Amino acid sequence: MKLNTNSNTYTIIYAAVVVVVVAFLLAFVSEVLKAPSEANERIDKKKQILASLNIRDVDNQQVESEYDKVIVADCVIDSQGEVVDAGTDKDQTGFLMGSKDITPDRLPLYVCNVDGAKKYVIPLFGKGLWGAIWGYLALNDDCNTVYGAYFGHQSETAGLGARITDLDFQEQFKDKSVMNADGTVGLKVVKKGQVKDDAHECDGISGATLTMDGVSAMFSESIAPYRAYLEANN
Repeated sequence: MKLNTNSNTYTIIYAAVVVVVVAFLLAFVSEVLKAPSEANERIDKKKQILASLNIRDVDNQQVESEYDKVIVADCVIDSQGEVVDAGTDKDQTGFLMGSKDITPDRLPLYVCNVDGAKKYVIPLFGKGLWGAIWGYLALNDDCNTVYGAYFGHQSETAGLGARITDLDFQEQFKDKSVMNADGTVGLKVVKKGQVKDDAHECDGISGATLTMDGVSAMFSESIAPYRAYLEANN
């Protein structure tokens, strides 16, 4: 029996078939690209961690080997300073944790060795003016002095808040102290030219006050849960 191509039934069947075919193709393409996409995300995350350790001139082919050389463990600790998972297998514990996975009982911490010196890297998560901001803060073996920093953002304003990714902004955190004498987080960003506490404060970016406030809040909220571990290992 010949189908009536002008009928509503034909139109519905035709549309349904097209939807099914397109959905299948999209699912197929998504599955094919899943592995390369995840690999790229892994490489990018490792590059960011290395950047916080002042290892920046590394191409994608060198990232894995350089990361494996300096990262001793991606452990998980709790807010009491106890090690929940030693993370010595690497890439299996703390590395797999995103911002939504972090709780007071599960805090990722990277233990590193750079040129024979122990370093600790703390992941940072916060909110800027328009969206998420994040970063990694590397500390010296005193667990208080900043060795290096890296920051990223989702959608901050170009030329203003987006400049948290600039090297000159990130490098000013080197040698700053993270904690105050009373155990609270002292590291912060202040308005440009208004630094009064050289030990803890850094110049902000002019015209990006809300993003700078977000960076300071990110420090306070992300670092505070690590206090017990930092104090026990300084």
